[in-house]
Amino acid sequence: MDSTEAGFATAAPQSAAPQSVEHFDVLIVGAGISGVGGAYHLATQCPGTSFVVLESQGGFGGTWRTHRYPGIRSDSDLYTFGYRFKPWTGAPIATAEEILRYMGEVIAENDLARHIRYGHAITAAAWSSAENLWTIDAVRAEDGQPVRFTTGFLWMCQGYYRHQGGYTPEWPGLADFQGRIVHPQEWPDDLDVSGKRMVVIGSGATAATLVPAVADRTAHVTMLQRSPTFFRTGRNAIQLADELRQLEVDETWIHEIVRKKILFDQSVFTQRTFDEPEAVTQELLANAQEHLGPDYDVATHFTPGYRPWRQRIAFIPDADLFRSIREGKASVVTDAIERFTPGGIRLASGAELEADIIVTATGFHLNVLGDIAFTIDGRPLDFADTVTYRGMMFTGVPNMAWVFGYFRASWTLRADLVADFVCRLLKHMRSIGASRVVPALRPEDRDMALLPWIDPENFNPGYLMRGMHLLPRRGDKPEWQHTQDYWTEKNAFPAIDLDDPVFVYDGPADASRARVRESAFPAQ
Repeated sequence: MDSTEAGFATAAPQSAAPQSVEHFDVLIVGAGISGVGGAYHLATQCPGTSFVVLESQGGFGGTWRTHRYPGIRSDSDLYTFGYRFKPWTGAPIATAEEILRYMGEVIAENDLARHIRYGHAITAAAWSSAENLWTIDAVRAEDGQPVRFTTGFLWMCQGYYRHQGGYTPEWPGLADFQGRIVHPQEWPDDLDVSGKRMVVIGSGATAATLVPAVADRTAHVTMLQRSPTFFRTGRNAIQLADELRQLEVDETWIHEIVRKKILFDQSVFTQRTFDEPEAVTQELLANAQEHLGPDYDVATHFTPGYRPWRQRIAFIPDADLFRSIREGKASVVTDAIERFTPGGIRLASGAELEADIIVTATGFHLNVLGDIAFTIDGRPLDFADTVTYRGMMFTGVPNMAWVFGYFRASWTLRADLVADFVCRLLKHMRSIGASRVVPALRPEDRDMALLPWIDPENFNPGYLMRGMHLLPRRGDKPEWQHTQDYWTEKNAFPAIDLDDPVFVYDGPADASRARVRESAFPAQ
C-alpha cells in the first residue's frame, strides 16, 4: 500500500509557491454534512470568528455529491441524520437529491456560502509551534494554481473514505470480462441498464438500494454475495410525525419529539442486540421470511454468521429489495467468486453468472484524514502513532479536531456533539489566553493498554478491518476512545472538563503570538 492509499503522505508534495496567504481563525476541511454543520455552529456559537470551508469537489454535499448510482438514498432516518437545528419535513429515508436540497437550505438560510471555497484540494498541512499556526497548502481546480492559508485551528470534516475511487478486489480474470464493470462510487452518466443482465457484487446498503432501483429496467439483476447481511424493514414514514402534523403542531416541535422517539427506540434495539442477540436474530430472519415467502431459502441467503450490529444493519424502506426478489425481478446468489470470464463470473460452486454489467458494490478505501501530508514542526505525522481523545482529537497534534460519526446511529448526531465541543474549546482558550491546546496522556494514563481504534468483536466491517492500521489507537478508558455510544456521549461531551490535565495549553510568549491569539479567538 503506498502513502496515498494509507490515508497520509510522508512528505509534502513539491509545488509552485502560492501568490499570497490568507489567514482564518478556523479552517474547516470538507463541505459535506459535517463541514456545513460545523460552519453553522461556528457562525452561531462563536460570532466574530473568521473561518473558511475548503471543499475539493465542485459543490457541497460530500457523499451525496460523490455517489450518483440509481436509487441512492440515506440509510439513516433524516430526523437524526438531519441537523438538530433544522427540522426535517419529508419522508424519513431520503434520496440524495432531497438531502442536497436540505443542505442547500441550511447554507442559504444561514449565509454560509460566502465562507465556502469549492474546488480546493488540500495537499499539505504543517503545524508550527513557533507561530502556533497551521499552514494549509491546496490546489485550486479552476486554474490549477497553488493556494495557501494559515489558521489557528484545523477542523477535519472530510469524512472517512476516499472520494476519488472505490474499493474493488483484484479478482482473477477481471480484464477478461467483455461487458462493463462499474463501482457505485464512479457511476457513469452514460450507463444504460435497460434490458441488460446485471450482477451486483455485495450485500450492504449500497447493493440493497441499487438492486430494487434497477430491477424494473434490467432483464434481471442478481445480488452476488460472499456472505449474508442483516436487514430491517419498515414503512418510509413515521406515524408519530404524521399524527403530530395532523394536529398542526409546529415543525420544530415535531422534529424534536420524533428525533427523541427514534433515538429512544434505537437505543433499546441496540442494547437488545447485545443482551439477547439470538432473539433479535430470529426476529430479523422471521421478518425477511415473511416478505420473501415461506419457500424462500432465508437460511442460505439472509442469515449472517455474526450477531446483529456487529456489522451495520441496512434498512430497506417498504421492503423494496425483498419485493423485487419475490416478484422474480431480482435474485440473490450466495457463493464465492472463482474468476471473471468473458461473459460473466464463474463461482466456486462451478456455476456461472452471465452478465452484461457487473457492479462492484464492494466498499471503499478508508481515508483517515483526507490524503493530506501532515507535519508537526517539520516532522511527518503518522496518525497511527497517536492515541485518540474521544475519537475527535489526537495526542501530540495541536489545535485540531476530527469528526468521525457513529456506526450504529446517524453520523450527524456526533457531528453536532463535536461542533459544540469545538466551539466551547475555542471560547475557553480565549478566556484563559491560550493559543495552543494539545491532548496528552496524564500520569495515570501512562501504563494504560493501547488498543486498535475499535474492538473487532464489537464492530468489524471489511473497510474498517482493511484500514485499522491507519487509524489512531485507543485506550481502555472512555476518554481515550470513540465509544460508538451516542446515548452516553450526548451527556458526556457537554460535561467535558476543559481544565482536565488531558488538555495542555500554552500562553502568550511574545507580541507575535499574542497577535495570533487575538485573531484566532476574538471577543464575543
